[in-house]
Amino acid sequence: MPRESLSRRRERAGRVLAGLRALYPGASTELAFETPFQLLVATVLSAQATDVGVNKATPALFRAYPDAHALARAEALEVEPYIKTIGLYHGKARNLTAAARLLVERHGGEVPATLEELTALPGVGRKTANVVLANAFGQATIAVDTHVGRVARRLRFSRETDPDKVELDLQKLFDEGDWVFVHHGLILHGRRVCRARRPACGRCPLCQDCPSCALPGPPPRQVS
Repeated sequence: MPRESLSRRRERAGRVLAGLRALYPGASTELAFETPFQLLVATVLSAQATDVGVNKATPALFRAYPDAHALARAEALEVEPYIKTIGLYHGKARNLTAAARLLVERHGGEVPATLEELTALPGVGRKTANVVLANAFGQATIAVDTHVGRVARRLRFSRETDPDKVELDLQKLFDEGDWVFVHHGLILHGRRVCRARRPACGRCPLCQDCPSCALPGPPPRQVS
């Protein structure tokens, strides 16, 4: 199959974007939060966990630790009971308390609004930082999680497995003003239709613009 030119791929990306907007017109984060601090905590907890599971745990957690100052005074062992239903909770409790202390020491307890400052916090990688920047501060970012990476590769918008490289590939295809929606739209499509196992290609409205959909058998299941 000949390599698709960037201009053709951008045209196809435009049609996919229109399809995603029709499917998920109100797409936004499914994590429950009221403040940038709560979003940061919820996003750290969501790594290798479901948003539903995180949303069940965070109300009690936020009542006990409503801001960075409160969490900074806690020990990881005190936080663990609130998040023990979430995977990797030992490490996440350590990271959250350490991050809270740095927020107090370096930022007066406020969540910073730059990628560099966010990724300097324990447990905060580029994806987590991008989620916070987009949803708490309205900045144009594309956070690449397992769903975004998988759908992007199946659509042949990227051939990369590294999330940072997938992000750069997607940025080339979509206008900056669409980046936040692209992130949310691809996540929802990955959860509801283009699943890791048994993707529902037969009912996918994006099928005509998806090279994987034309392949015999199910689309390739790349490791995200």
